[in-house]
Amino acid sequence: MPELKLADVERARCAILGTSIETPLIPSPHLTEVTGTEVLLKLELAQPIGAFKLRGAANAIFNLPEHVTGVTCCSTGNHGRAVAYAAKALGLRAVICMSSLVPRTKVEGIKALNAEVRIVGASQDDAQAECDRLVQEDGLVDISPFDDPHVIAGQGTIALELLDIRPDLETVLIPLSGGGLAGGIALAAKARKPRIRLIGITMDRGAAMHESIRAGSPVDVTEVPSLADSLGGGIGHNNQYSLDLCSRLIDELVLVSEEEIYRAIQTMYYEDRIVCEGGSAVGVAALKSSKLALLSGPIALIVTGRNIDMTIHGDIVQGRDVVLGDYVVQGQSYQA
Repeated sequence: MPELKLADVERARCAILGTSIETPLIPSPHLTEVTGTEVLLKLELAQPIGAFKLRGAANAIFNLPEHVTGVTCCSTGNHGRAVAYAAKALGLRAVICMSSLVPRTKVEGIKALNAEVRIVGASQDDAQAECDRLVQEDGLVDISPFDDPHVIAGQGTIALELLDIRPDLETVLIPLSGGGLAGGIALAAKARKPRIRLIGITMDRGAAMHESIRAGSPVDVTEVPSLADSLGGGIGHNNQYSLDLCSRLIDELVLVSEEEIYRAIQTMYYEDRIVCEGGSAVGVAALKSSKLALLSGPIALIVTGRNIDMTIHGDIVQGRDVVLGDYVVQGQSYQA
């Protein structure tokens, strides 16, 4: 297993130039006032597919051998859209495997890119099994959502952009799922600025990477519907890269509730005029719930994507109940 280095991230930056974009870093006056220190938003939702995942998927696909004619992946939505987008650019077949928990809006977004979609089972593990079958029987190449060195290096380019623009950053809040984003940012950020503080944030229901870091090895969790659906799924029993990177380089882990994510989506909408998905809002949720102590600024939040079901978003900003399987997030009007 080759060791990932800063040079891999720098090469990825060159490889994806022209496919992904260098996204804006903007101030959040409201969060700055709430925290008493400067807070900046890294708007990965400005990527052509509406999410950061394009960076890693493009780097992985652009590094495939020339003889490859098709790719597949297991996805909660955004990675699948990224793989479909990058594959289409190269004229490759793309088959995206997802569980029944993936929101319809994300499924339709992938179909719009002319990719094949397979809905398999009710978990990421079920969808991954279909990917494995496609690799064995159809000869497709599986592009991991997180545990792939090229994917991780691609996501790490976010850290290069952050520290190029603001080398004075002291803290970065990173949504935590399978660890490709957090691991890539951590790899590059710590190489550039070893004392920077990195905080991984995820929902408190079905947080696989959080539990795996605590256990010291991959842990199975029960997947349940969440406002932060893009952070769902396991990390794989044979995880080779992302668990190690997150375990070594992430300084702190924070869990946020569905109610806190709900309020964070409202905050982004009413205070910063940003439509974002729940997985993007977990950093805001952590800040506004006072779960982060002794924060040093400037602080950057990675706003990872905008691909939320707009019916659900409408319910949240209007303060209505949201039903997540057998769990109900009680509606509440926005309060700053």
